[in-house]
Amino acid sequence: MDFGKFQYEQAKKERLARKQQKTVEVKEIRLRPKTTDHHLGFKIRDARRWLEDGMKVKVRIRFRGREITYPEIAREQLDKIASDLDDVAVVEQRPGMEGRTMLMVLAPTKVVE
Repeated sequence: MDFGKFQYEQAKKERLARKQQKTVEVKEIRLRPKTTDHHLGFKIRDARRWLEDGMKVKVRIRFRGREITYPEIAREQLDKIASDLDDVAVVEQRPGMEGRTMLMVLAPTKVVE
């Protein structure tokens, strides 16, 4: 077999594999512990749209100043978001602290092709 032809076939297979590869986009929502319910509704609506489009959603609550002494407020907010989106999303990463932020990752329940 011709080595040049072999190299060409391998490159062609790699190009096809790259073209058919599905990349998962991660969107992020940033909130504060004092975010109102009205504003939270807009953010949940955006997250629902992204999840239905097959994207992952990272929900981050940033603490400023003395807000960090009440992480239970942020955990309640994240639990409320997860329960509002449980029909289109599954919690991929449970809420956890990372420095001065609390983070949760939601993934779509069904992948959209």
